[in-house]
Amino acid sequence: MCNLYASMTGQRALIDFVRNPFKDRTGNLPPLPGIFPDTMAPVIRNAHDGRELMMARWGMPGPPQYGGAPITNIRNVTSPHWRRWLGVGNRCVVPFTSFCEYAPTTPKKTPTWFALSEDRPLAFFAGIWGTWHGTRGTKANPVEGEHILYGFLTTDANAEVAPIHPKAMPVILTTADEVEAWLTLPTAEAMALQRPLRDGTLSIVATGDRKDEGTLGSL
Repeated sequence: MCNLYASMTGQRALIDFVRNPFKDRTGNLPPLPGIFPDTMAPVIRNAHDGRELMMARWGMPGPPQYGGAPITNIRNVTSPHWRRWLGVGNRCVVPFTSFCEYAPTTPKKTPTWFALSEDRPLAFFAGIWGTWHGTRGTKANPVEGEHILYGFLTTDANAEVAPIHPKAMPVILTTADEVEAWLTLPTAEAMALQRPLRDGTLSIVATGDRKDEGTLGSL
């Protein structure tokens, strides 16, 4: 399960990648070398007044029968709990440059970072978003009120991810056509994008504790 990723590109790279224009509501978007659950990160979504780049909190509301804890990775899209957010109005794409899975080593697991190449080019997770009212954030800094939340879909692991995390990998979009398809197609057609990335597409770009994505070998 991916619970850590990096997004090191700014608005210019997003504009150049995404075919249709969008409103930028993020202001000054800094590099984000370590995005964890329940933190704020950029997403591109379909809003009532057009497509927009905005900040949302990572972790969708989980099924109430399981306590409602935030869910970052969504696999079972046939579940009634998730179906309500699969329409065009609640789909988003989540920019990233690398993501982390933990190898089952002992005495502790080893962070293993994946990207499309050593250069860590921009790509996107296929995500969904929704609004939720309550308290989120940390115990030290709780945030009450209405939150815009997001999560992203997962699927079977491909050949690169499976040795590290055999159960699943994020659904990754690598082209402008795929981004546009996820944001616009009817639900049944869009769900065809919930598939593993082609074998040979990902690289392990670093292992071990990360310090700074800009430092070679540290991520």
